[in-house]
Amino acid sequence: MARRPMAERKSRRPAAPKRKPTKQTRRKKTPDKSNNGGPLSVHGGHHLRELIGSLGRLSAQPVSALMTIAVIAIALALPAGLQLMVANGRALSGQWDGAIEIAVYLKQDITPAAAGELADSLRDDPGLGSVRVIPADEALEEFRESSGFGAALDALTENPLPNLLLLTPAEGHDSAEAVAALSDRLRKELPADIVQADTEWVARFHAMLDVVRRVVALAGAMLALGVVLIVGNTIRLDIQNRRDEIEVTKLIGATDGFIRRPFLYSGFWYGLFGGLLALGLIMISLLALEEPVRRVAGLYGSGFRLTGPGLAGAGLIAGPGAALGWLGSWLSATRNMRRIEPGN
Repeated sequence: MARRPMAERKSRRPAAPKRKPTKQTRRKKTPDKSNNGGPLSVHGGHHLRELIGSLGRLSAQPVSALMTIAVIAIALALPAGLQLMVANGRALSGQWDGAIEIAVYLKQDITPAAAGELADSLRDDPGLGSVRVIPADEALEEFRESSGFGAALDALTENPLPNLLLLTPAEGHDSAEAVAALSDRLRKELPADIVQADTEWVARFHAMLDVVRRVVALAGAMLALGVVLIVGNTIRLDIQNRRDEIEVTKLIGATDGFIRRPFLYSGFWYGLFGGLLALGLIMISLLALEEPVRRVAGLYGSGFRLTGPGLAGAGLIAGPGAALGWLGSWLSATRNMRRIEPGN
């Protein structure tokens, strides 16, 4: 029997059945969805690890870290506390401005009825908030009770006091300049012997506050520079202590930005904790001053109370502190990283 060719025998072999995909193969073909964020999530994870790691390095050396934070806190608390005092002073001067009164001593021949008519005409003046008439008899009786010269006043044959108008400037017309202009106008228009409004002390007080505010701004700028230098020097020492680690990291290809990142976060923590400690120092100072200030204000018949920085003020202390810490660490790390090269 003749043998069939090999090609013919191979072509008649039955085809192998197709295998159904198993669970294992199906898992391999399923795309990996565990890293949906891609490079952004990896980059954010690196920053988060460095943020927490830098906090751990600070806690590993608590004494030196606390000393640095304390110096930063004092540097931040001084200008912030002075600025808070200026704000309280402006609030106090605002209360004084609202209490300014213009005393118009009418001529002796002006009767109480005529004084009332003058008061009615002045109530239409937009620069005046309130007008009050104090008759001469009422003023004499008040003086008799407050002065203790009742017996001497009984010897008088006639009342020496004139009828008086007490005028309060309207809101928006109570600055020292506006009150002075209003007093000059009243002297010309009213039958008065004396028009008295002591506003010079208000102008002097505002001028002193402006000087203090300027001094606080200059001191704040210099102390902010001091915070940057303090953090920069601390980061420089930290870089020198980790010089060998940095050289090895550069040998395996790490960039300066990657190596600099933990030092930036260390500066951030220094500044943030310094700002929070400065806020605590300011609050303690306000508590220590609250009772004396309340007692002095009560002697002058005022209900003035010291006000704290509030949430917005707290953010304006802690936020710039963290920013200054970051800036100081960035300047120091950038400058010192260039000096460290493997083999040098």
